[in-house]
Order: sequence, then C-alpha cells, then structure tokens
Amino acid sequence: MYFEVYGTGKPILMIHGNGGSISSFAGNAPYFSEKYQVIIADSRAQGNSHDDKDSLSFEMMADDEVALMDSLRIKSAYVLGWSDGGVVALLMAIRHPERVTKLAVSGANLRPDSNALDPDLWKKQQLIYNASKNKTLKSDKDKNDWKLFLLDWLQPNISLNVIKTIKCPALIIGGDHDLIPVKHTVQISQNIPNSKLWIVPHSGHATLIEHKDDFDECVDEFFEPTHHK
Repeated sequence: MYFEVYGTGKPILMIHGNGGSISSFAGNAPYFSEKYQVIIADSRAQGNSHDDKDSLSFEMMADDEVALMDSLRIKSAYVLGWSDGGVVALLMAIRHPERVTKLAVSGANLRPDSNALDPDLWKKQQLIYNASKNKTLKSDKDKNDWKLFLLDWLQPNISLNVIKTIKCPALIIGGDHDLIPVKHTVQISQNIPNSKLWIVPHSGHATLIEHKDDFDECVDEFFEPTHHK
C-alpha cells in the first residue's frame, strides 16, 4: 500500500474515490499539513497500490486503512473520505469505531441503486455492465479496471441500521447537484446519531475541489474548533 505523510500534529487520514490516488487531495493536503499530520494512501488496486486479487470490497479497503494506521502506530485519527473514500471512511467508523476520532465524508452512498446514485449515472453503469459482463479480459489493466467498475456496480451495501451504530461525530457533505442525490446524503446524516449535514451550494461531486477554501476551513473547524477561536 503506497502512502505519503505530510506535516505534524494530530493525524488525519484522507481517502480518495474510485480510480483516484493521493493526487486527489493535491489541493487540500497543503492546508491541512500546516496543522495536522496528513496521511494519504493509494487504495488497493489504484494508483501505486497494486492488488492481484480477483475481487475487491469496501470492507477490505477499510481494513487496509486500519492496517496502515497500525504500521504507523496511530491509535486513532480524524478521517476524511471523498466519494468511494467516503464509503471506506463510514465502514472504518462501523468496523473499527475506536480508530476514528471524527469523520468527514463527502459524496458517499450506501447502496448501488438509482435512489443512491444519480439515475442517469446508474443507467450508464448498467449499459456498461450489460455490454461488458461476458467479455474475456486479457490484460492486467483491463482486469483491474473491471474489478474497480464492479466495486461500484455491486457495492456498497450498508443498511441504515448499521450506520446508526456509528459513535463518533460525523460531518456528512454533498454538493447540491452531486452524483449522489441530496435526499440520500440527508438520509445518511439523519441516521448517524452525532452528525452534522452540509449541502454545498453550486457544487457537483467534487466539493473539495470546486469549493476548496470553504471545504478546507469547514472540515478543519469541525475536526478542531480550537483552531478557529
């Protein structure tokens, strides 16, 4: 698992979305590294983290992040996840509650259906799945790309009852025209007991890029209100 560390202070783990890499946080890491120890990894089968297994799950990826924390001897951290990284972050808080101090999640979904994803995106994925499911994949890259596609076509499958068990404070974020419908983002927030909701105006899926300064400040204030007194 390839990772990079920047800055010193309380640890923040940043987790990117499907097909992304450490570079997804290129605009945000400098801000946070002035106040925190920022840890960003390439998730398995993405970036410089290679994975030759034939399947992939969000649960595996959540456990990978905890294994990374173990290797760095970090007991608990703030966790910031974007898109699929937000799903991984939610599962970290569910599976390893003692490891997540606070959670900030942008553009995450709980199910792979047309209520939890933009219906047009879901239809597009359905067309890709039907056109590709019987193809023989030869190159390692094609196999890896298909594995990443199937991750989002078949997963996640997180029930509302399960996210109700999240104990840490959570900031749930979505754009007002995100790939995740606002209604679904609201539902996630409503079912996490200690949760705040932020729907970012005039924003698509890339809240942390499109509104970088507001995003960084809002997440920082949520994690460490003392920075803003």
